[in-house]
Amino acid sequence: MTAEAEVLGELRRLRARLPQLTGALAASADGLVLAHDTVDGAAESVAALTAAALGVGRRLTESTGQGGFRELLVRGEDGYVATYAAGGSAVLTLLAEPRINVGRLHLEARRSSTRIGELVDRALERRDLNRSATPRTTGPTPNPNPNP
Repeated sequence: MTAEAEVLGELRRLRARLPQLTGALAASADGLVLAHDTVDGAAESVAALTAAALGVGRRLTESTGQGGFRELLVRGEDGYVATYAAGGSAVLTLLAEPRINVGRLHLEARRSSTRIGELVDRALERRDLNRSATPRTTGPTPNPNPNP
């Protein structure tokens, strides 16, 4: 099973535990969609906006002495947008109805973000190991047939 499939499975399990969620998205810290379980086609724009909010959240927590970014909760008239750090290079963003129990949202989302972070970080480590194991040449590739 690929990391993307495992992350998608975690998003679906989270939505099953929290029926008031209207969408769930895992993205890289730079705004690329890793997996999503949403009903509309806005995953890419939500991921990009999440990356922007993550940058502001990181600067805000660090400049006020609150440490590293953990989560951000935005409440609108029609519901919530909640973003959670997921390991060293990903974020979990959830869309929720206004009637959701915010304490339960945090509890379940924190668990899922930890799991998603582990999955993504492990996949990145495997990718980096595979890259370092691939031999690299430092000069031009020799012509295998020197006589044309």
